[in-house]
Amino acid sequence: MFEIMKFTYFPTLLVCFITLAGSAQNPDTLRLKNFRPVSIYNIPITKVDQARFPVIDMHSHDYAKTDQDIQTWINNMDKFGIEKTIILSCQTGPAFDSVLAKYAAYGDRFEVWCGFDYTGYNSSDWPVNALKELERCHKLGAKGIGELGDKGLGLVYSKPTPAYGMHIDDPRMKPLLQRCGELGIPINIHIAEPYWMYLPADSTNDGLMNAWTWKIDLTKEGILDHGEMITTLENAVRDNPKTTFIACHFANCCYNLEILGKLLDQYPNLFADISARYAETATIPRYMAAFYDKYQDRLLYGTDMGFEDAMYETTFRVLQTPDEHFYRTEQFNYHWALNGFDLDDEILQKLYKTNAVIVMKQAAKK
Repeated sequence: MFEIMKFTYFPTLLVCFITLAGSAQNPDTLRLKNFRPVSIYNIPITKVDQARFPVIDMHSHDYAKTDQDIQTWINNMDKFGIEKTIILSCQTGPAFDSVLAKYAAYGDRFEVWCGFDYTGYNSSDWPVNALKELERCHKLGAKGIGELGDKGLGLVYSKPTPAYGMHIDDPRMKPLLQRCGELGIPINIHIAEPYWMYLPADSTNDGLMNAWTWKIDLTKEGILDHGEMITTLENAVRDNPKTTFIACHFANCCYNLEILGKLLDQYPNLFADISARYAETATIPRYMAAFYDKYQDRLLYGTDMGFEDAMYETTFRVLQTPDEHFYRTEQFNYHWALNGFDLDDEILQKLYKTNAVIVMKQAAKK
């Protein structure tokens, strides 16, 4: 499945490269966005050909534009050992029906989840209408909800209507969250953003490129900060104990995973997916290995980064290998070196599939 290779070090060529690069790119004028560090360490490099165990990707989206794209996607899934991919469509109504039909021909390789329809969410009859659409989507085949999304201004991910000012713990959401528990439908929700996006986007921010692109403007009227967003998640999870919640992207607590850990300790109906936070966590490999060990029954593999083979290879390299100090700047837009977690087989099996099956079986029983 994978092999260890050695980096070949050519001092003469390296000196030439540095000399040419230095003459062409003065550090005083080089832009950070153009900085592309290359590791010179002569250390083992692991080529990962596939996941060590069968995988269910619990966090992806409708990336394919054509039937050929879907076939390419399936080919890459086969190559890396991914049995099924969950398409978080965020859609309701005819748009959901369209996404569902698009992947229907491929059997169990894909599963499409729907969103909530927030149309008219400020009216008194909204919960009734939203419940009808939820149940319609469920009957058509939606086995989950997602990805809901709230970065502080309200639940804006589901289509066609964003619900500005309404958060996951809003009393208006209670009938929907409760019904999901009754139907056995898990809810995948994106809460807040990584903490770098709340910090000044200046020379002190070590995630500057992404912090600048995705920065959160806390001066906007009514916006909730990071801690307040986590509170909305906790309120919803606590008040709906029969509903399964998946806090995607580690609940955007990569900077302090004790926050997520305390929630997982307290609420058995909460899981977290690891999607699109490989770069944010691969800088602290020993801490992350311990976190995966402690919460191995509550974490779910996900990608959220398209379907290219290089993307899958990177995720499995981070999770499976002890590799150190490698870069994936083009994939993640950070200039940090990444490191592998070298997770053991028991953890990987749970992360890749066992935990996902537990979550998905709840829907199958209803």
